[in-house]
Amino acid sequence: MSLVTDLKNPDSRVRALAKALTWRITATLTTACIAFVVTGEIGVAMMIGGTEFVIKFFIYYGHERAWNLVR
Repeated sequence: MSLVTDLKNPDSRVRALAKALTWRITATLTTACIAFVVTGEIGVAMMIGGTEFVIKFFIYYGHERAWNLVR
C-alpha cells in the first residue's frame, strides 16, 4: 500500500496519525495563544502548549483507533 492509499483508508493507522498530528497542531496553537493571553508570558505559553501537544497527541490517537473498532 502507498502512503496516498493509506491516507484515503478511514481505518488506516497512517491516516489516524496524520489526523492526530494536524489536529494537535491546530489545538496546540489555540492553547498556547490562550495561555499567552492569560499569563502574558511567552515562555509559559510555549511550555503549556508543548506539554499539551505531546500528551493529547497520544490520547487522540488512541481515541481515533478505539472508534475504528466500532462498526
